[in-house]
Amino acid sequence: MEQWQSFVQDQWFIIAGAVIVLLLVVKLVKTAIKWAVILALVAGLLVYGANYKDKLASIKDAVVESATAAVADTIKDQAAEAIRNEAKEAKFTSNADGSFSIKSKTIQVDGKSGADTVKVTVAGQSFNMKVVDAVQTFIDQAKKN
Repeated sequence: MEQWQSFVQDQWFIIAGAVIVLLLVVKLVKTAIKWAVILALVAGLLVYGANYKDKLASIKDAVVESATAAVADTIKDQAAEAIRNEAKEAKFTSNADGSFSIKSKTIQVDGKSGADTVKVTVAGQSFNMKVVDAVQTFIDQAKKN
């Protein structure tokens, strides 16, 4: 029912146009053809209204996806800035399997030596980040500490 309410609210002009066409058909067209056109028009409105929920769902998915990407980019930028600021306080731990872990006040970086990406955890949010100059500087500084 909610789908139909939002359809009527958002697409009222299509429904109004269909009603006008129906009135014209009723006045101008003979009986058999009239009812065929009326049924076709009503069926078209029903199909369009039934598919309206799918359109709303796809719009919602697109908005959620773009918002999530924007938040992830912001967190990555903040992590890169924090990495630069906290490099002197970072503690480097090397594991027997060739992996390492670096911890500072707000950041944890986990990875393997020579890998292209590392796992960065900031404020409880974890994500993979390419080893760029800032991350490599963080790793090198943590090894010196």
